[in-house]
Amino acid sequence: MSMFTEVVEVIGLVIDGVGVLAIVLGILFATLRFAAAGRRQANGFRRYRQDLGRGILLGLEILVAADIIRTVAVAPTLQGVLVLGLIVLIRTFLSIALQLEVEGRWPWQQVEAPPQRSAPGSEQAAALERGRT
Repeated sequence: MSMFTEVVEVIGLVIDGVGVLAIVLGILFATLRFAAAGRRQANGFRRYRQDLGRGILLGLEILVAADIIRTVAVAPTLQGVLVLGLIVLIRTFLSIALQLEVEGRWPWQQVEAPPQRSAPGSEQAAALERGRT
């Protein structure tokens, strides 16, 4: 193997490790948060599931990046690209399902912004401005 291939392979493995670590830390964080305060709250279990989902989503995104790096840089064969496409397709489906579970909306749906409060007196200033034109 060439030096470049070895370096890219090591980088891909390191990024894989970071992805797995993100999932494990997400599970630990969610579990500790639930154990500390979740059972006392009415929506504690729901928050626990959301925290778990966020950790898994982050880990999946990192793992996809590692797969892309290794497949494209190390072995850019048709078979490697097809396997990468299948992996990305499966992980994308999982990510969409998890995001729907965590946030209660599809990834392409806009988040509704809360209604903005106007500053005191701004309604009067707007009415005066409309009267001038």
